Amino acid sequence: MDHPVIVLASDEHASHLDDEFRRYHRDYDVRVVRTCADATALLERLCAADRQIALLVQDAGLPDADVWTSFAAWRRVVPTARRLVTVPWERFLEEGARLRPGLAHGKFDAFLLMPRGLRDEEFHAAVVELLSDWGSTVARPEVETIRLVSRPGNPLTAAVRDFAHRMGIPAGVHHPDSDVGREILAELATTRQESGTAEAPGEPVVASVYRAPFVATSVREVAQALNGSSGETVLTDVVDVAVVGAGPAGLATAVYAASEGLSTVVLEAEAVGGQAGTSSMIRNYLGFPRGVSGMRLAQRARNQAVRFGARFLTGWEVDALQPCDASLAHDEREHVLTTPGGGHVRARSVVIATGVAYRHLGVASVEELVGRGVYYGSAMTAAPEVEGQPVVVVGGGNSAGQAAIHLARFASSVTIVVRRDLTETMSQYLIDELRWNERVHVRVGVEVVDGGGAGLLEWLDLRTNASGEVERVPAAGLFLLLGARPTCGWLPPTVARDPRGFVLTGRDVPKEAWLGPGGVPGPWASDAIVPPDTLATTAPGVFAVGDIRSGSMKRVASASGEGASVVPLIHAWLAP
Repeated sequence: MDHPVIVLASDEHASHLDDEFRRYHRDYDVRVVRTCADATALLERLCAADRQIALLVQDAGLPDADVWTSFAAWRRVVPTARRLVTVPWERFLEEGARLRPGLAHGKFDAFLLMPRGLRDEEFHAAVVELLSDWGSTVARPEVETIRLVSRPGNPLTAAVRDFAHRMGIPAGVHHPDSDVGREILAELATTRQESGTAEAPGEPVVASVYRAPFVATSVREVAQALNGSSGETVLTDVVDVAVVGAGPAGLATAVYAASEGLSTVVLEAEAVGGQAGTSSMIRNYLGFPRGVSGMRLAQRARNQAVRFGARFLTGWEVDALQPCDASLAHDEREHVLTTPGGGHVRARSVVIATGVAYRHLGVASVEELVGRGVYYGSAMTAAPEVEGQPVVVVGGGNSAGQAAIHLARFASSVTIVVRRDLTETMSQYLIDELRWNERVHVRVGVEVVDGGGAGLLEWLDLRTNASGEVERVPAAGLFLLLGARPTCGWLPPTVARDPRGFVLTGRDVPKEAWLGPGGVPGPWASDAIVPPDTLATTAPGVFAVGDIRSGSMKRVASASGEGASVVPLIHAWLAP
C-alpha cells in the first residue's frame, strides 16, 4: 500500500524543509516542489493515481503565487489535506500581520516559524497534530481494533462505527463477501456451533480483541461488550462520587474529584465526550491554539481521570436515582443509581452531567432515513461517504458550524439551513470561516420539510418561510444539529426542574422546594439571604453541572469549569 503524501512547496528553502521532514520518510512519501504550478500538477497526478495527500506545507514566498492563490488552487484539487504555512525567521515580522487573518478565516490550518537549528520539537509537534487530525478523519485506520461485517446502508452499522470513532477506537467496515468478512463470519459460525446456537446471523457482526464475534443489536450492547453489562453489579463498595454523563462537565468532575482522592465512577450511556465529542474541531478552547477535535479532547480527559483512579462504565444508562436520606448520619448517607439491566451503583454524592440531546426534526420521511444519509450530530465518520456530493446541515450553533467546515473537506457543497441569522447563535470565528469557504452556503429563514430516496437519502425539500416556496435540492447527506433537549427524565420529582426540563440549581431553586442539610427546610426556604450552593439541586448531595443545568452557557469551556467548581461543594457535603 502506498504511503500518504506530504508535499513541501518552497523555492528558496526547499532543501532545508526537505531535510527537516526527513524524520517522516518512513511513514510518508515526502515530495518537494518549487512553484505553485508544479505543486498543482503534482497533486493532480497523485489524485488521478488515487494517492492520499495528508499535508501541504508552503513557504510563504513562492515565486509564482502568494499563499492565498496557491492554497485556493490546491484546495480545489485535494480539499481533505491539512495546510501549513511556514515562514523563515528573518521574514516573520513582515509576513505575520499579513498571514494571521488567513488563519482566522480557515485559509490554512497552521502558521509556524520555519525550524532553525536541530530538534525544533515545537514545530514538529504542530506537524504531528495536523497529521494525526488528518489520520483520524480522512485515512482508513492502519490497524482496526473493531471490525464490522455489514452491507452498505445499515443504520446500526453507521451508529456503531460513529460510537467507535468517538471513543477513539479504530474501526473498519467490511462487506460479508470480502476476505475479512468471510473470515469473521466463519469464526462467528464456529462460536455459535460450540455454544449450540443455530440461528442465522444478522448485521452488523462485531469482531474485536475484547470478545468473540457477535451480532450487535444496539450501540449500547457494543459499549457494554467493552466494559461489562449494566445488569452486573461490578461496584461492591459505596463510592464518594458518581458522575452521570461523560461530556466535558462530567469529565472535568471526574478529573478533579479523583485527583483530590475521592473514589469516583462515571456512568455514560453512549460514548465518552457527549455531544461535544461529535465536534470535528473546537478552535476556541483554552490552550489549544490550533484547535482540538471533540473526540481527542474527551479521550485525553478520560485518560487523565483514569490516571487519578476514576472508573468509567460506558453503555451504562441510568434509569433511576434514589436519593439518600439526608437526616441520617454522615457515614450512612447513600444514593442509589440503577440501570435498566438491574445493576446499581451506590454513592455518597451524585453529579448530574447528562447534558442535552439534539431535538428531532419531526418530518416522518426524513426520520425513516436516519443512518442512511440522515444523521443527528456531526457524524464525522459519515463525512467521507459524501465525498463529491452535496449535503445539508440544519442548525445555527457552534456544533453546526464546526460540522459544516469539516464536511466541506469532502462534500461538493454544504448548505447550512437556519431559521434566524447566525450572529444570534454562533461564535464569530466560525461565521468568518464559513463566509470565506467557497463550498459553504448559508440559507436563513429556511426549513427542511421533506426528503427521500431509494433506500438512501437523495433529495430534500426546503421551504422558504417568508414566501412559502418549496424547492427540491439534491442531497447525499443531512446533518441535524437542532438545539438542545434535556436528558433527565430518569430523575425523581425531588430534583426540581424548569418548565423546559432543565435542572434548577443555586439561586434558581424555588424557595419552597429547597431542603437544606438534614432534609428539613433550609435558610433559603425561610427567606434568609443564603441560597443553596451554586451547583446544588433540591436533593441534598445531588449536584448538576454543564448543559443539563438551567441557565448554563452551553459551551465546552463553561461546562468544564462547572465540573471543576462542583468538587469543593462535594467535599463540603462529604465532610463529617
